[in-house]
Amino acid sequence: MTSNVSDLADSPIAKGSASHSSSSSPLVIANNIVKRYGDHTVLEGLNVSVNAGEFVTLVGTSGCGKSTFLKMLLGTESPTEGQLLFNGKPIAQEPSPERGIVFQKYSVFPHLSVIDNIMIGLEFTQSRVWGRLLGQARKQARAQAEHWLQAVGLTDAKNKYPHQLSGGMQQRLAIAQALIKRPSVLLLDEPFGALDPGIRKDMHKLILSLWREYELTVFMVTHDLQEGFYLGTRLWVFDKDKEDANNAERYGATITYDLPVSDMAYSHPVTQQPTALKSALKSN
Repeated sequence: MTSNVSDLADSPIAKGSASHSSSSSPLVIANNIVKRYGDHTVLEGLNVSVNAGEFVTLVGTSGCGKSTFLKMLLGTESPTEGQLLFNGKPIAQEPSPERGIVFQKYSVFPHLSVIDNIMIGLEFTQSRVWGRLLGQARKQARAQAEHWLQAVGLTDAKNKYPHQLSGGMQQRLAIAQALIKRPSVLLLDEPFGALDPGIRKDMHKLILSLWREYELTVFMVTHDLQEGFYLGTRLWVFDKDKEDANNAERYGATITYDLPVSDMAYSHPVTQQPTALKSALKSN
């Protein structure tokens, strides 16, 4: 994991241009979450709440349950114990239009053009039998797709196919796919990990712009500590706080640090953070 945060003074968050709301009732609440696969405990003791409009970045060693937690937020995994609430209700065990997701591996349809890739989410939702929209409904869907093409900077590429796009352009397409149904929560699972540094900077600017303009709540898994500090309003460190020398799978990870980035990250470089935090992050 990257540990040089000296460049972060220019972060939009550090300059105060990005803010998040403080609603009276949290949007997401985790109550004593435990996740096991058989005898393997992946996560335990997760007790946390997130308000609408926050940008939460998740860091920690590989296999510590960051992506598992994201899948529980999506609805494709469920807690073994405890409750995960969204707007005060348990998250159903299926994806919802309220929560969009973008993966590191480009989740696009290779046989469809860029604009059709964006429209297909609406077509699947509004025409469950045929998977196609016709007439006025198709015109409306196309207009919405055109809006998101402009929002992610792909208007000039709308008639191209995924194989004709660069990696950064394919991720822009995946983001538009995730947002066309106007979710309130955007889940990002290492979306920029495979991109070159220059492209990643462009994507950082894009995701911050979308977060602010559409008042999204964002949860983002990253292995890059600098990226986590740069983008987030909060940074969660996932790590085990208990170990069993005879059974490595007995205990799961929990959130060992919940850092309010805008309050302290830029005046406390990683080199000055507590030893346990550095140790948890160094192996990433």
